[in-house]
Amino acid sequence: LCNCSAVGSASAAECNSTTGQCPCLEGYAGLRCESCAEGFYPEQRSQRCRPCGCSPDGSSSAQCDDSGKCQCKVGFTDLKCDQCSDGYYRFNETTCEPCQCNNHSKTCDSLTGTCLHCQGNTEGNHCELCKEGFYRSTHPAHTCHRCPCSTVASTGTCQIQPGETAPRCDKCNTGYTGPNCNQCDNGYYNSDSICVRCKCNGNVDPARSRSVCKPDSGECIGCLYHTAGFHCEECEDGYVRDPEGTNCTKKEATLGPETREFTTSAPNASKATSFSTAVINSTLSPTTIQAIFPLSSSDNSTSAFADVSWTQFNIIILTVIIIVVVLLMGFVGAVYMYREYQNRKLNAPFWTIELKEDNISFSSYHDSIPNADVSGLLEDDGNEVAPNGQLTLTTPMHNYKA
Repeated sequence: LCNCSAVGSASAAECNSTTGQCPCLEGYAGLRCESCAEGFYPEQRSQRCRPCGCSPDGSSSAQCDDSGKCQCKVGFTDLKCDQCSDGYYRFNETTCEPCQCNNHSKTCDSLTGTCLHCQGNTEGNHCELCKEGFYRSTHPAHTCHRCPCSTVASTGTCQIQPGETAPRCDKCNTGYTGPNCNQCDNGYYNSDSICVRCKCNGNVDPARSRSVCKPDSGECIGCLYHTAGFHCEECEDGYVRDPEGTNCTKKEATLGPETREFTTSAPNASKATSFSTAVINSTLSPTTIQAIFPLSSSDNSTSAFADVSWTQFNIIILTVIIIVVVLLMGFVGAVYMYREYQNRKLNAPFWTIELKEDNISFSSYHDSIPNADVSGLLEDDGNEVAPNGQLTLTTPMHNYKA
């Protein structure tokens, strides 16, 4: 009997009469066609032989295991070995090449080879570039370090020039300078790690002093136009602001209290006349001085007298006010003393006489004479004074004279 497989043979009743080989269908093998041929695998559910379908470029053989998985070459993966493995990309139709990511990524696009998830602050199709704000160092090679450039003072990017080992910032912002933009430029000074423009009120010349002000404090250097101060905001000694408050002009000479000698000249005079200012008080106004020493502009006469300063004028006015107040106080005091004198005179002690039917009593209205003697007030010798201060009349007709 042939005993051929009903699934794998073309005819279950026919076989070779000599060898007994059954005629097998495609994908089947064996004497009775009971197993799968090379390149086929038995399906789990139906037990029929299915082709492996392994990629000839990616698999090492056409045979697969019972699950249908092919044996893949290096760089290939998937069930049929028709896909590139992680870290590989399809270089051409038949080859998967490793990703070229300069050791900064292990994965890339399997079709284009573009690197994915670049590490170490790198970017680019092959992680060959440093991110913005980083530069590539030569030690170790291809390592990206952060640029020593502040985004406040510069663009934040830098590069290493050929032959140099330290990076240089690409472009400094206004007011900053230096390889790393960490210094203040001319005309600026450091204020809390920020470069601020020098404030010199336009009274310095950058051609004379390039730095304009001290870079650590901001104090102006070389003030011009007779100015002074930290920011050249004041006038030098001997100079004052003009009425517009813009320029410093020389202060005019003032007439002081010290003794000076002035000389005036007159036409056709051979000698100059000298006057001592000891007799000229600072209280004299320019008009008075002009009257005392008349000057003529027609004959080029000169005068050394100057106007009385505003301060001296104020002192004079204050002195006059004080004198007036003192005189008023003296006048008021004199009036008060005079009135007191008159009151005392009117309030002098006096005596009163009280008349009664048979006696006369005296009393003083002034406390300063409590024990006054009243015995001499009456001229009548026949009267007697009682010890209690009462005067008794002894005349029959009660006549009295006081």
